[in-house]
Amino acid sequence: RLASADDCRREIELMDRAGARFIALGEPGYPPALRAIDAPPPLIAVKGRVDVLLRPMIAVVGSRNASAAGLTLTERLAHDFAAQDYVVVSGLARGIDQKAHRASLRTGTVAVLAGGLDRIYPGEHRGLAEEICAQGALVSEMPFAWEPRGRDFPRRNRIVSGLALGAVVVEAARRSGSLITARFANEQGREVFAVPGSPLDPRAEGANDLLRQGATFCTSAKDVLEALAPLRESGPVPVSFAQ
Repeated sequence: RLASADDCRREIELMDRAGARFIALGEPGYPPALRAIDAPPPLIAVKGRVDVLLRPMIAVVGSRNASAAGLTLTERLAHDFAAQDYVVVSGLARGIDQKAHRASLRTGTVAVLAGGLDRIYPGEHRGLAEEICAQGALVSEMPFAWEPRGRDFPRRNRIVSGLALGAVVVEAARRSGSLITARFANEQGREVFAVPGSPLDPRAEGANDLLRQGATFCTSAKDVLEALAPLRESGPVPVSFAQ
């Protein structure tokens, strides 16, 4: 349903109190990569530094129950991406997402939320969310006070991939939400990268499946940076031409 004028006024007041702002699809500050996807959000709520949304981004996602090796590699990837002036975007989840955000705090990272800007999930990451706002940004397409539901996370994932030139899956089980992000990235004409893992580790099954399906091997940041260099120069591929 269409929001009433009173609903809109309340939302604007809540946004002002939180020190956040709206960016509409037709405005100059709207992320250019996100604008290129099919059915981009007409309005996004942003808290933090809105200028980071105009820089090139790489999505880094993976298992919530990540291995020590997966977390170590994620930290290295995020550091190396940031050193090349890429913004790391992820979903603020436990495990790989959290490590990717923390490793790129000083240079700016973007966290996409499944709920409203005041509904950080998981709750233990409220402190991390505030740290992100110092040099990066929180992004949501949901209204304030919106508690994230199960079906909101795939919606969130399409924005994670849509903001980026490419998506890196570090670890993912076969039924992982990270594979949904990878599917969206592929549909949006983005590059999909996967870190190979042991066939004995169920956390690697999804990433290994992506590699069998044609995803690009990722064993270091160099694999990603070289593949994305042409896209960084030309900009995101419009989804209508990518399919």
